[in-house]
Amino acid sequence: MAQTEILLESGTNEIEIMQFIIYGELYGINVAKVTEIMMSDKVKPVPHVHPSVEGIFKPRDILLTVVDLPFYLTGKPTEKNARDLFLVTNFNKMHIAFRVHNVVGISRISWTDIQKPDNTLNQGEESVATGIAQCGSDLVTILDFEKIVTEIAPETGIQQSEIDKLGERNRSDRPIILAEDSILLTKMIEQSLIKAGYGNLKKFNNGQEAWNFLKSVQNDPELDKKVGLIITDIEMPKMDGHRLTKLVKENEKLKHIPLIIFSSLINQEMEIKGKQLGADEQLSKPEIGHLVEVMDHLLEREEING
Repeated sequence: MAQTEILLESGTNEIEIMQFIIYGELYGINVAKVTEIMMSDKVKPVPHVHPSVEGIFKPRDILLTVVDLPFYLTGKPTEKNARDLFLVTNFNKMHIAFRVHNVVGISRISWTDIQKPDNTLNQGEESVATGIAQCGSDLVTILDFEKIVTEIAPETGIQQSEIDKLGERNRSDRPIILAEDSILLTKMIEQSLIKAGYGNLKKFNNGQEAWNFLKSVQNDPELDKKVGLIITDIEMPKMDGHRLTKLVKENEKLKHIPLIIFSSLINQEMEIKGKQLGADEQLSKPEIGHLVEVMDHLLEREEING
């Protein structure tokens, strides 16, 4: 098995992509999601689960759900091979192992080198490919592992019922900036925030688009009527959320604006990075109810500090 490391730098707009092979095709995952690589082993089947779930596996202290990624991607029954590998991941506070055929290596690239698939590749609301990366001479399909898991187990995704538990709420016209590249998650977050009373939402597909907007209004005498609070994902093409956070918090005109990192990648090391960059809060998806409570607090604090 091999332990993986994530980038030591913060806000450099770089990503490390672990490349792996399934049926001869090259795919990728953000190294920050991978805790280790293991040789595949016997898996205990579990009844009445999604067809892509092989079962459970407990190599040490943590019980892992094993997802048959070759089957999920192709629909073809997987011939288990002793040389198959398990990519053990940790995101959204879940530990999940994904079966792959081989791991090729790790490439460090800029988010500017990752492009979103065009509409011809999209299926329904969104393709399972979150981006196409140029790694050397190879094109690597970056998979949207959050979408895969949410499709397999919808209860692990954003739940609007969390908003209902907050009770009766007032409406707010404070302008909220949302930087999120996932079409599906953007829609779910928007619906939840509107339900929570935050209806004035400006949506951007990545950190670069959000930053372009913020720069365009930074000298506006009524800036606070254009931007009340910023919510950003971390993983986004062109500019990631850490880079956006760094730029905002180093800008004299913008640094007072509350900024929340809302990402599946929030863990101890990522929290340290976000804090160093000046993020006001960092929350793990899919905790939408907690996000709204934190928004309430930060906006109330901002009004008091005036």
